[in-house]
Amino acid sequence: MKTKSMTKVENMISSKGNTVANQFLIYTEKGVYFQSYDSVIAYKPYSGKIQLDSEFWDYSKTTGKYRNLFLREDKKTTEAKIKNGTYELVNLNWGELSKGVNYGIWSTYFWS
Repeated sequence: MKTKSMTKVENMISSKGNTVANQFLIYTEKGVYFQSYDSVIAYKPYSGKIQLDSEFWDYSKTTGKYRNLFLREDKKTTEAKIKNGTYELVNLNWGELSKGVNYGIWSTYFWS
């Protein structure tokens, strides 16, 4: 019997314990995504390399603040991990860049 996969979306919680608007964690059977507003910023698979969106990983100060919280590190450490290959830069927002339609995580989740 095939079971249905479950996806759960929740707002991020700030370092002070408050719910943060427009900053989301998306839990899937393959890993956890961090989405800021309508753009997927990072993906932590349960196994494999962490992926950052090549266009949006460093989009704004707010995105950076919550990306750092998601990755549990500062920007300098993230940049070093990109440079040494620990993190992979990929397009996590396929629809947004290729057709002008934002499919967000679904392009990675369903077509990978």
